[in-house]
Amino acid sequence: MGLTSKDKRDIYYRLAKSNGWRARSAYKLMQIQEHFGIFKDVTRVVDLCAAPGSWSQVITSELHSKQNGLSDVRIVAVDLQPMAPLPGVIQLKGDITEESTAEAIISHFDGQKADLVVCDGAPDVTGLHAFDEFLQGQLVFAAFNISTFVLKEGGTFVSKVFLAGDGVLLKTQMSMFFKYVDFYKPQSSRISSSESFIVCREYQPPTGYTPNLKNILHTDDYEKAKEDLKDVNKTLVPFMCCGDLSGFDSERSFGLDTKRLLDRLKHKLGSVELKQGLKAVAPPTEPAYKEALQKKKTGLLDKPQ
Repeated sequence: MGLTSKDKRDIYYRLAKSNGWRARSAYKLMQIQEHFGIFKDVTRVVDLCAAPGSWSQVITSELHSKQNGLSDVRIVAVDLQPMAPLPGVIQLKGDITEESTAEAIISHFDGQKADLVVCDGAPDVTGLHAFDEFLQGQLVFAAFNISTFVLKEGGTFVSKVFLAGDGVLLKTQMSMFFKYVDFYKPQSSRISSSESFIVCREYQPPTGYTPNLKNILHTDDYEKAKEDLKDVNKTLVPFMCCGDLSGFDSERSFGLDTKRLLDRLKHKLGSVELKQGLKAVAPPTEPAYKEALQKKKTGLLDKPQ
């Protein structure tokens, strides 16, 4: 955290520094806990994409508090980036898309699975909201995938999401694995941000489901990868592509190669005529700029000094 620039504006930034939290995001997890009670009866927690460690701090504080009274608490923090040590937190440097990372997590729980998996990770935003949502979706997918390896039945999964147009789809997908799925935006999350959190409770995978970290859409040989899947893992959502994809793209600007355009138009529409430099078929009768045009023609329009 910096020393001055944000102190004057962001109350949660100031609170985090004053209370020793490594990032303001600590308050997001606290508010999720206040709303959903995700730490109830929890002793084993996995914090994915944990750096710089503010969520691990909150988890440690909650589980090691005197009110909890639990002695067998285990917290595993996973990230590709190094993180400053935290008392009571086992740090694991690993890739959440690799099965070896899942095995390493379970080994720290003495072969048992986690009660709670949380993920506050996010890619560097580009400013292109649709693309940022896609990238975040891939991260959520990876976090959920490894959770199917390490989360016990009845457990809870919490992850940051960027909500734009795919919220319903994501909730539907998660509802196949969890009894309760909710979106929640903590008060400490900036209103200007599309950030929210998906809180999935009571993990209950479909009968016959086998955890698998592979995303077959990203493999070089899709057909082979699909054949390797068995039973419910092989289920694909059917879809139909509507419309003729060989038609004109409404988002594209076409050049003035009249002959090529005519050939395509004739194929689609039959006999057509395409001319250049034509006036509008029905121009506005009283446009707002009509008076300005008349003054410009007569030289009466004021010119800039």
